[in-house]
Amino acid sequence: MPISAPLMSHFEHPELIHHQSYINGKWVDAFSGDTFAIINPSTGEHLIDMTNVGAIETNNAIAAAQAALAEWRKVLPKEKARLLRKWHQLIIDNQDDLARLMTLEQGKPFAESKGEVLYGASFIDWFADEARRLYGDVIPTFAQDKRLLTVKQPVGVVAAITPWNFPIAMITRKAGPALAAGCTIVIKPSDETPLCALALAELSHQAGIPAGVINVVVGKNAVEIGNVLTSHADVKKLSFTGSTPVGKLLLSQCAQTVKRTSMELGGNAPFIVFDDADLDAAVEGAIASKYRNAGQTCVCANRMLVQAGIYDAFSKKLAARVQELSTGDGFNDKVQIGPLINNAAINKVSELVESAIQNGATALVGGKPADALGTRFYEPTVLTGVTQDMSIFHREIFGPVAPLLKFETEAEAIAMANDTPFGLASYFYSQNIARIWRVSEALDYGMVGINEGIVSTEVAPFGGIKESGSGREGSKYGIDEYVEIKYLCMGGLS
Repeated sequence: MPISAPLMSHFEHPELIHHQSYINGKWVDAFSGDTFAIINPSTGEHLIDMTNVGAIETNNAIAAAQAALAEWRKVLPKEKARLLRKWHQLIIDNQDDLARLMTLEQGKPFAESKGEVLYGASFIDWFADEARRLYGDVIPTFAQDKRLLTVKQPVGVVAAITPWNFPIAMITRKAGPALAAGCTIVIKPSDETPLCALALAELSHQAGIPAGVINVVVGKNAVEIGNVLTSHADVKKLSFTGSTPVGKLLLSQCAQTVKRTSMELGGNAPFIVFDDADLDAAVEGAIASKYRNAGQTCVCANRMLVQAGIYDAFSKKLAARVQELSTGDGFNDKVQIGPLINNAAINKVSELVESAIQNGATALVGGKPADALGTRFYEPTVLTGVTQDMSIFHREIFGPVAPLLKFETEAEAIAMANDTPFGLASYFYSQNIARIWRVSEALDYGMVGINEGIVSTEVAPFGGIKESGSGREGSKYGIDEYVEIKYLCMGGLS
């Protein structure tokens, strides 16, 4: 029995739980017969044995997507919108079950999981509307007998490689615009969190989205599957969310067939607190930005830069607030910090903190693994006395650790904030309107949160610059990543 009885007992709609990949509207086993285990990171409980597909099944999924493309691209925008809205409503209707799945396989607190389900569903709803707004243009002509216009057409089969930290939203943020534009899609979710992806596929099937339009391949061999997705001539676009090193590798592989790409890669977000900030608001913004999902988000505050005159006051307020955070299993209503995704994540965070402390930093709160709770928990931590020469300043932490650095002037804060190859999200707190404009324009980041710790929303463009990637997801700009602009020149009209 691949699905454990305890797993089945958690759900109102157990038909959402699948252990096979979803290809051409069918649930398929691996050709090899191989499986791998999905483990609850909080408890270590074995949840399910997942079919372990590879190159053969990925090629089959691409073939299914290519075959479905001819009809799907002809479906009228109004009908695409209807099907997407049906899918959206089914996600909303199954919010609790989807959130349970997420907390079981990813670990985040149940309330956060429910929030992600709604956030993920919002992209399907948004792009259902955008399906009807793929406008072209009529261009003023250069000759009396000619008329010039543009139309937008689907790029073709899309490959989407998605991460474990937001196992629903990172799929819907890609699938929503792809389907709205008339593309078909092959999704490779993280092998840490495939259950959410397969549940979304089940709901898309229930919504009536045709076979082959959405395909999900689940396998441990990311290199093998990735090689197929990046080399196959029928795949016209790759959208990837993950680390910068992997993104660079995928970009180089996609270059061989000149694929369109969207890359949402690593971050090193500064969180700047100026001396004219509302300190209480800044502390709450820091909590929201830094400790959501146990610090395992690409846009979370990675470096807290605090002006010297308020450094001590901010440090004390933040430490007091962090001490109130409860760590533990995500199904405990009192818990705000769940586990890290795996042992490698714990080791990385531990090494960064230990190195900082050895080089002069001080842990006001936390500073070590929460071993009493299990092997994958880390105490919510605040470090003071951090400097720019420490590795924790330069590396993405991906854990519940806030390193605080001191600065004197606005110019120094901007220089420190921009001292990184990454450029995804940034945040700052100030009540000076002139400073707000100056700093917003000076920060080399794709997104800037001003007196706000969370910037993600379906209505605004999400994406970075520099080594944090290219392209934008969400908003009216998001669908442009999945279309080609075709220019039509009509002559002989005299």
